[in-house]
Amino acid sequence: MSESKLAGQFFDAAIGLLQRVRDEEGERIAEAATAVADAVAAGNRLFAFGAGHSSLPAQDVVYRAGGLALMNFLAVPGTAGVDVMPATLGSALERVGGLAGAVLDSSPATAGDVLVIVSLSGRNALPVEMAVNARALGLTVIGVTSVAYARETRSLHVSGTFLKDHCDIVLDSKIGVGDAELTLDGIAAPFAPASTVVTSAIMQAVMAAAAGELAGRGIEPPLLRSGNVDGGHDWNGRVMQEYGDRIFYRH
Repeated sequence: MSESKLAGQFFDAAIGLLQRVRDEEGERIAEAATAVADAVAAGNRLFAFGAGHSSLPAQDVVYRAGGLALMNFLAVPGTAGVDVMPATLGSALERVGGLAGAVLDSSPATAGDVLVIVSLSGRNALPVEMAVNARALGLTVIGVTSVAYARETRSLHVSGTFLKDHCDIVLDSKIGVGDAELTLDGIAAPFAPASTVVTSAIMQAVMAAAAGELAGRGIEPPLLRSGNVDGGHDWNGRVMQEYGDRIFYRH
């Protein structure tokens, strides 16, 4: 089989997943967008969290041209990517209890804010406890996860529960257990993960719908523009000045 045919198969798989999410999760995406718009309109703040590769879709909506300026990344040291050495430490930290509570207690997040938690499996201690603690503080929690993991795997949290069990709104990415879309004779392991593509699309869909929701209420969405277009930096400076009390990534 040619490499180009495998590439095409991956695109087909990713497009199929995106179509499923669009068709099956539309109502819940709209619900999540309303929650985001409600927080913006009420003067509250927006946060996104993800660990490991699940941090990529969370970071994708922070300080992003065309995105909501109020979305802040809630970072847990050592888990926000593959920059920690060894990289396997990040996976180990996801299973450590107590980290989520410590991070939330030292963060600016308060009641009325929205926290989007991205976790493909949703079964590790960190995302589960992040959701539990955030709801206890009065935050609205939106979980972006694969519900298949809750059906086909066991939780690694002492409670036996998954992220989806502790969210106000759950968005199912439809990603299969193992996050690999392709197989091929001669290759022992399945390959070609699509979770980042699909989950990033879900995050951007929520942000887009939230912007539309705000505009429908007569509220100008606090959007950022690209710094690589004329006037972009000036535009962003005005937005950050107006909403500076709700933007934490610039400090």
